[in-house]
Amino acid sequence: MSATARKTAPNAEDIRARKGSTPLVSLTAYTTPMARLMDAHCDFVLVGDSVGMVLHGLTSTLGVTMEMMVMHGQAVARGLDRAMMVIDMPFASYEHDPAHAFKNAARLMAETGAGAVKLEGGVEMAETIRFLVKRGIPVMAHIGLTPQSINTLGGYKVQGRDEQAKAVLADAHAVAEAGAFSVVLEKVPQGLADQITAEVAIPTIGIGASAGCDGQILVVDDMVGFFTAFKPKFVKRYAELGPQAEAAIAEYASDVRARSFPADEHVFADQAPSKGPKT
Repeated sequence: MSATARKTAPNAEDIRARKGSTPLVSLTAYTTPMARLMDAHCDFVLVGDSVGMVLHGLTSTLGVTMEMMVMHGQAVARGLDRAMMVIDMPFASYEHDPAHAFKNAARLMAETGAGAVKLEGGVEMAETIRFLVKRGIPVMAHIGLTPQSINTLGGYKVQGRDEQAKAVLADAHAVAEAGAFSVVLEKVPQGLADQITAEVAIPTIGIGASAGCDGQILVVDDMVGFFTAFKPKFVKRYAELGPQAEAAIAEYASDVRARSFPADEHVFADQAPSKGPKT
């Protein structure tokens, strides 16, 4: 099942039209089962390159490949009927030049059925965003803390305080004017996020920004407590499924070692049970 074949899913223009309306709801997904759980509740689902850290144990998103994004995008598409699917362009798949970006964006959309791609960067990526949009590739922008630039940003720091604010604001205006249909604001001070939301004509999607943004997104494994290596300040844990799962695994291991699992109800008799005479 491809996202483009789904009749009820919103498209980029539908998301753009939600500016200043009911806040947009989004989460990341990397697998079919998780996509199914969030489909009825999210306006769009992001197949994030955070999959590298969350599911593959990488220390950053830089090692995520196009092949990984295609695989996880296809898995998520199978779990969606209602929500729009947006997919991250991985590191080094779009920065070289606009034509290279178009080739990879077109591949991601064609092979996964995504309704849009997301890429990181502001002023420096405006030309690429404009190039993609003119050729039919809807783009969600991502500014503020851009994890693919972690080596040049000096860590996962708040972006846009003091003199940095002018640069982040310029990034927001640049991506909006280039044709992005929305923009993610990551780890941006609340006041600046509110200013950007008021000034740009496209929806702002906050992650560590402000409740005043036009929408919010979180990494689902952070939100439900599956990913426990660290917890960003901006994450609210709505469940603690990681510890619950570990407790269940420990109980299973204990039952196996005690030979209390499998019990009689979990195994099969040597003879098939009689079905009895037909009446």
